Amino acid sequence: MSKRPNIVFMIADDHRYSDIHSLHNKHVITPNFDRLAAGGTAFLNTHIMGGQYKAVCTPTRACVHTGAHVFKAVSGEPEARFDLPHINHTTINPELAFMPELLKQTGYATYATGKWHNDKASFIKGFTGGDKILFSGMAPQYEMPLHRFNEAGSYPPEDAVVHDEHATNIFCDAGIRFIEEYDGDDPFFLYIAFTSPHDPKTCPQEYYDMYDPADIPLPRNFMPVHPFDNGEMFVRDEALAKLPRDPQEICRHISEYYAMISHMDAEIGRVLDALERKGLGDDTIVVYTSDHGLSLGQHGLMGKQNLYDPSVRIPLIFRGPGVAKGVKVEALTSQMDIFPTLCALSDIAVPGTVDGKSMVPLMRGEGGEHYGSVFAIYKDVQRMVKTDTFKLIRYYRSERGGGTNRIQLFNHKDDPWETTDLATHPDYFGQIAELSHLLADWQESLGDPLAGKAML
Repeated sequence: MSKRPNIVFMIADDHRYSDIHSLHNKHVITPNFDRLAAGGTAFLNTHIMGGQYKAVCTPTRACVHTGAHVFKAVSGEPEARFDLPHINHTTINPELAFMPELLKQTGYATYATGKWHNDKASFIKGFTGGDKILFSGMAPQYEMPLHRFNEAGSYPPEDAVVHDEHATNIFCDAGIRFIEEYDGDDPFFLYIAFTSPHDPKTCPQEYYDMYDPADIPLPRNFMPVHPFDNGEMFVRDEALAKLPRDPQEICRHISEYYAMISHMDAEIGRVLDALERKGLGDDTIVVYTSDHGLSLGQHGLMGKQNLYDPSVRIPLIFRGPGVAKGVKVEALTSQMDIFPTLCALSDIAVPGTVDGKSMVPLMRGEGGEHYGSVFAIYKDVQRMVKTDTFKLIRYYRSERGGGTNRIQLFNHKDDPWETTDLATHPDYFGQIAELSHLLADWQESLGDPLAGKAML
């Protein structure tokens, strides 16, 4: 291969790490995700860094596209970036290297379809083409208002066209058309951003028929209610199921969620098949990930506005030239690492504004510690540090109301469902002190406005 590899980058909305058949969950049917993982490298402990806003997808996607930490990836001063009505939380920091723009500058044709819930100025400077673009956070899966690519960069809402077909089909059709029609000499970057499996949980009936709610096991960490105020108890996501949580209702939600994942899996299979038909399978890096996860009844919660593993861990699979096949990486990794990893695989120098690290050594089993710890935030009410064994979550009372001053400690190796809080156990006070120092140092280094805030 004489030129740089093509890249097909696919990102879902709300797909938690656990729900791929061959990696974690035998109850969900995902033959094409399994196909990707078998032909590439799956990172099993990739974490988001959270966000300052209830729509967690906007800061996390900014982190993906910049490879930068959460307080830097979104434009504005750190103390002004929390969930305030006068702040535009979607704007990617224009002072940072921007993945689509860098690829364009290094000779890639950049093409986008699907959800773009960051600022339009970033989209315009990053992409040279596209179709069926959603400039919104969410919309009905059917009858979604979508834009055609406009070279002038003008996307007024009234120009959007409503499409009757399911959004996942529409986005994959657009990506397949691009693959089939592409005849350029330059490599391409195809960006497909799904609105699945985010609610509304609607998909073709054949996928609902694959899952009987009565056969869905209730999560081991199911709770009727969350045991304390985590600072975000009444956000929209938490109103999607009644309180206290009803086991049958939760199983129905999970069955619909699995149906959407299986539908998306089938459509992604069509994209992979299109690459093979075009003879591009060996020349194309395929990346699949998600912007965050989802609770769906775990810990009594429904949404992603928390720092438990179902929300902060995401699927991440690489396949293609330079990527080891059939490898599963257990090391702690971050969504910030995606950008520098693509740079390494494409022989592009990593920009100085990137905070993440290339995961290529992990793919190749070259050893060494990638990260000793990873961190995450949620607004001004939650902070997290996680090592290879323990996770500490620090909760704050918000000056805007809500929240609780307390901590939780989990041994996630022995307790992967995070059901046993060790925070009041004397045997773990030393561990709590060590993790608290790690978290405080991280907060201080990134200019977190909550750095140094004492427990009340």
